[in-house]
Amino acid sequence: MTKLRMRILPSAALAALLLLSLGSVGCGYALVGRASNLPEEVRKVHVEPLENRTTQAQVDQLLTRAITDELVTRRRFTVVRTSAEADAQLSGSVISFQTIPVTFDDRGRATEYEISIIAAIRFARTDEEATVLWSNDRYLFKESYAVEVSEAAFFDRQNQAIEEVAERFAETMVIDLLEGF
Repeated sequence: MTKLRMRILPSAALAALLLLSLGSVGCGYALVGRASNLPEEVRKVHVEPLENRTTQAQVDQLLTRAITDELVTRRRFTVVRTSAEADAQLSGSVISFQTIPVTFDDRGRATEYEISIIAAIRFARTDEEATVLWSNDRYLFKESYAVEVSEAAFFDRQNQAIEEVAERFAETMVIDLLEGF
């Protein structure tokens, strides 16, 4: 009887596992990046140049360009020149920009910096109601970058790092916009 019980238990466990997995098929989960909380009819988007409220020159231009490029890459939207042509408009401002050293070598020289950007972003319809479809008044993005500290290889990587960070900022912001986070 013990051998029979040992055969039944694994079979019962397997059957229960199968039932649980079949029950979760329709549970509402979806792959990240596949859903959108935006209305399907929003196809044409105007990207208003971001306002720069920081002391960092050109950060607004880099972010605006990166966001525009990311929207075009998604192929869900057509970016248009004016808000009159658009179904929706993205606008906002860069509120804060900081570069902070986070890692140091044994001589006290910074080897890694963290860039922190806070922006206020608004995505709204361009019709008379100007319904806000998505907004975040304190959209925070942080990214680190390494710096070569040797005498021969040192150069200021901040501008290059800002461009790279702008691309990743735009990518995550557009994903959040599309998925409603």
